[in-house]
Amino acid sequence: MRQPFPSPRLNDPVWRHEFTQGCRDIRGPALGTLAMGLVAGVAMAKSGVGLGVILGMSLLVFASASQLACLPLIAANAPLWVIAATACVLNLRFVVFSVSWRRYFGGHGRPQRVLLSYLAGDPVYAQFVQRHPVPSPTGRATVSQQGYFLGLALTNWAAWHAASLAGIFLADAIPTAWGLHFVGVLALLALALPMLTDRAVRCSALAAASVALATASWPMGLNVVAAIATAFVVGLWADRHWNVR
Repeated sequence: MRQPFPSPRLNDPVWRHEFTQGCRDIRGPALGTLAMGLVAGVAMAKSGVGLGVILGMSLLVFASASQLACLPLIAANAPLWVIAATACVLNLRFVVFSVSWRRYFGGHGRPQRVLLSYLAGDPVYAQFVQRHPVPSPTGRATVSQQGYFLGLALTNWAAWHAASLAGIFLADAIPTAWGLHFVGVLALLALALPMLTDRAVRCSALAAASVALATASWPMGLNVVAAIATAFVVGLWADRHWNVR
């Protein structure tokens, strides 16, 4: 039987220590989250889409790459299937992440897993698996893993929404000369570079970046689709060639 994800054990010193450690460890990556949130907030405010829609997108979607890619499609009244397909392709990486997350949280109930999946962003995954590379044999997170995950996830979530809402409501006060798009690129690099942990990953990332640049003129963000497909194929080849587990 699936076990519920326990409520925060505020009186448990192990849980409190790991939660605090998670808050500390995510501070560096959270700077990238802040930058991306600000960029996304400004982009949403200037997209011409209604305030109610962009507030809902900011609070519920919680996915910077998808938001930035889908906003111009929404503003241009693109077909719904195009918008949905774009969001799905850009979030395919979370399908891969979920295979790993399942080893830690697969034994918990579905409602808890759905909530945890909403909080499990890229920097959260990168930090969590570094500190807890071995999942519990029961498939349920240990007390220390629970505390650490929530420390990472809630701090990252708060950073995103604070910056995103600031970008939405202060968009007119932020000078264009600040070059927010460039800040966004730096933020994405800050999130991605710590994940380049072995040569197979580095090989697939380099191949994907090359294809994305070579096909940058393709319409409707299809260069991103081509880059993702390239990363997948090259990653599989590299894993087999270098016998990466």
